[in-house]
Amino acid sequence: MTVALMWEARAVPGRGGELLQWARAQRLDPGPLRRETFRAPQDRVLVITWWDAPYDAELPELPEPDSALVTRAVHRWRFESVGTG
Repeated sequence: MTVALMWEARAVPGRGGELLQWARAQRLDPGPLRRETFRAPQDRVLVITWWDAPYDAELPELPEPDSALVTRAVHRWRFESVGTG
């Protein structure tokens, strides 16, 4: 089964680049099958990781950034693949 973990944070205004750099520097051990990082208006950063694991598996996740860098707690979601089409 493929599980996708989504991690989304909103930086303090004007610090989106710093948050993006911080998120990209975080290493996961073991590493996921795939990892993508996105940015959006309002200094938001989104990281999606894909894992070959059961839905409820213990998986490494990105931590919370320093509270001085973000405007609120990180949002996290877990999804399981239901295929394509």
